[in-house]
Amino acid sequence: MSDNILDKVKKLRELTGVGFKDCKIAIDENKGDIEKSIEFLRKKGIAKANKKMERTAAEGLICISEEKNNYSIIEINSETDFVAKNDEFIFFVEEISQLALSNKGEMKKILTSPMKNKKKVEENLISLISKIGEKITIRRSDFISSENFINFSYIHSALKKNVGKIGVLLSIETSKKKEEIEELGKHLSMHIAASSPLAIDKSGLDNNLLKKEKEIITEELKNSGKDNKIIEKIALGKLNKFVSDNTLLEQEWIMEPKKKVKDVLKDVAGNEKLKINKYIRFKVGEGI
Repeated sequence: MSDNILDKVKKLRELTGVGFKDCKIAIDENKGDIEKSIEFLRKKGIAKANKKMERTAAEGLICISEEKNNYSIIEINSETDFVAKNDEFIFFVEEISQLALSNKGEMKKILTSPMKNKKKVEENLISLISKIGEKITIRRSDFISSENFINFSYIHSALKKNVGKIGVLLSIETSKKKEEIEELGKHLSMHIAASSPLAIDKSGLDNNLLKKEKEIITEELKNSGKDNKIIEKIALGKLNKFVSDNTLLEQEWIMEPKKKVKDVLKDVAGNEKLKINKYIRFKVGEGI
């Protein structure tokens, strides 16, 4: 191999991050033309990426970005935890997280936004898939912002600052100052991460979910041989327990299980207004 060809292969590797063998083939196929070789590899990379997209990616990372009172949260998945700890993957996640913040969590805008290398997110995603050799997906994103609320964020199992396996955004409506509820915001975010509530209160639960849960409870009671006269009463009690376990305000406070979350909010509020406006909880791979 001549020094000239070797130099071009090295340059192509630096520009694309693709392996030596594929770069050599690209240079040979395109008679040493770097630009055509990049296009050749991109097309080849797209083919590889499409094939990998058939696989399941349930590992990955959650990343939170913030600016003033604006917060974004994003989940990006990989096939293995090994890749999720790869520096290049982490840098990619962090940069996408910043784009999620500037685009207010709107996925279509995120995917078509240019990254630092001037290429769109979609193009860089394909390149990363081709280079790392695993399926990678930008799964979901969300955003909270309001001048009228005080917002908090929390990352559980943090790999580094604002990057981990579970992420929570929390928005509290109150007449108090942020420093007065800083500890509450932190602990409440931790509670949400650990307890995984489905809604703030019963009104936020899906009626179809409650209906299905009641049907399951009733069927279980019938199969256990309970008298039909008491099945309805027992089913109602079990359904109420399901609601308590899965709604934030009714859950037992992780810091003091004798209290419910709503009791803690009341204690901190005193005579002032304080209520949970919204929360967002992402856990890597949940529901995949």
